[in-house]
Amino acid sequence: MYRVIIVDDEPWAIKGIRNAFDWNKYGFEITGQFTSAHKAFDFICEESPDLVFTDIRMPEISGLDLIGMTKKKGLDVEFVIVSGFSEFAYAQEALRYGALDYFLKPIDIEMADPLIEKLALHFSQKRSMRNNVILEALTSTDKNELKRLTPLFDRSSNDYYRVLIIYSNSEKNNCSETKLLDMENTLEVELGSRKKLYILRSEKESDGIDRIDSAAFASPDIKAVGISSISNHIDHISKLIKEADIAASKVFLYEEKGIFRYEQKLSRIKPLIDEISSIIQEKKFEEMDEVINGFVDFFKHHDLGMGEVVYLWNQVVSVLLGTFYEELKDMELDFLNYSELKERFENFDSLCGFLHDVFIYIKELNNQHIHEGNINSYFIQMVKYIDTHFHNKLYLKDLSAKFFINQVYCCQLFKKNLGKTFSEYITDLRIKKAGELLKNTTLSIEEVAIKVGFMDYYYFNKVFKKQCGITPTRFRKVDRSEACAN
Repeated sequence: MYRVIIVDDEPWAIKGIRNAFDWNKYGFEITGQFTSAHKAFDFICEESPDLVFTDIRMPEISGLDLIGMTKKKGLDVEFVIVSGFSEFAYAQEALRYGALDYFLKPIDIEMADPLIEKLALHFSQKRSMRNNVILEALTSTDKNELKRLTPLFDRSSNDYYRVLIIYSNSEKNNCSETKLLDMENTLEVELGSRKKLYILRSEKESDGIDRIDSAAFASPDIKAVGISSISNHIDHISKLIKEADIAASKVFLYEEKGIFRYEQKLSRIKPLIDEISSIIQEKKFEEMDEVINGFVDFFKHHDLGMGEVVYLWNQVVSVLLGTFYEELKDMELDFLNYSELKERFENFDSLCGFLHDVFIYIKELNNQHIHEGNINSYFIQMVKYIDTHFHNKLYLKDLSAKFFINQVYCCQLFKKNLGKTFSEYITDLRIKKAGELLKNTTLSIEEVAIKVGFMDYYYFNKVFKKQCGITPTRFRKVDRSEACAN
């Protein structure tokens, strides 16, 4: 929510401004109202609200003085001037001081919605730009930029840091439960329409987060909360973000909401890996069905998380390719990280189903009678469908069922006919379209990410940089500077 205060020496005017707008609808919350500009300024210095509605003419301190005093303090606070004086000179003066807008009081009700909508758009774009810059700084090896952007990192190196990542069911992503956090020592960053990052700073190694239970985040809007370990090294921030995200990704396994703390339990899964390796190498495929069908129960019994899913996948892929390389070289059996696994598979059941199909494929290799003509026709239809629906969530399991092609054989067709895996093909489509939107539209980078099929902006940023060599922000800047040069 964007925090708003109202300043006017006349109480009736404050009431009129409060009642003129549907604040909550557009993401605003009134956190203070003042008839004294002195008290308002003290509040601004202490709380740094996002927006101030203020009169121009007030005793001792005018609205214009209030703007100037706030700017002199270096505070990032926006102003809207509301005044009973209609002279254009006042409007010019207010805008020159940096006010967002100027309106006469009493506010025309017909103008209220357009005004608040315009302000909401401004703050949304402002937050989007701030997110982009901070995310780039968080992923950079040079943390000096991060220290410049936020005061959270400009104190003693003895401070401790922990990361929370909250997945929301709602695109509004307004987590009121964050009132539990000390926001003065917290950096909040949006990672997508349904995902937020919180970096917490504390002077003590014990920051109180460990005492938060599930009831504290019981809102229906909360899908999952991931909590990292704690560190007093700023260089570990990227690691802590990854830990929190892996912890929150536990919903990939069980699709149950809750608070999940990062904990590595790879030792508990190694016996299972050894059993699978033995079955593959000795080609005892009749035993594999029972093992794969028991994956979910095994993970629940040992309370394993996304880190163990990644380890399981990559170890099984390694053994499969080492034993059946020629048979499987064109499959989508790549080593993947947790973000790539979540992008490729809808959930843990879907991942297990794919591995099950791989083993069936190997087992029945000598018995295959494929009608190439029909299969190729279905495959062409599938590719056309992907080309027009790439912005949606697409999973190979669903597409193979829709177009009557075994999903394992489908992997071979992508490699054979297009020279790319299924995942590579979709990613290339999405990044190409993202580049076009960045060049030719004014959509924010978050909006571009969502429009091409990435709900997670943090992941989109990494994929775009991997594909194009630069971040989306840099890509847009470079393209526009080249256009100006031409």
